[in-house]
Amino acid sequence: MAVKRADDYEVRRKHLANLSDEELKKTFWELAEKIVDPMLELGYKNTTPAIERSILLRMGFSSLEVKPIVEGVMRKGLMGKGAGNVVWRLSKRLGVSVREAGVGLAEGKYWDDVDALF
Repeated sequence: MAVKRADDYEVRRKHLANLSDEELKKTFWELAEKIVDPMLELGYKNTTPAIERSILLRMGFSSLEVKPIVEGVMRKGLMGKGAGNVVWRLSKRLGVSVREAGVGLAEGKYWDDVDALF
């Protein structure tokens, strides 16, 4: 036995019925932005250790180097700044490569310098 669905499509589309194709496209993109904007905001304002590890891995660090860097960034309360950003800013401050700065952090060096970055 088929279930008949009460279809209210005609009622729901009344406010769109007289719009041109261009106006429909504009309305669509406005609504799409309303849906996506909160997700983008969350992405900009929130991160996780897994995301930060992934970023450092893409910067060329090994998983063994990444773990102590992310742990140090968390200890310093700088997760909101981003682990990759911490390494990059440290490299600029010290005048060394990003790789040297990150490896130094992984080895426990430079953490006092990180305090002055932000």
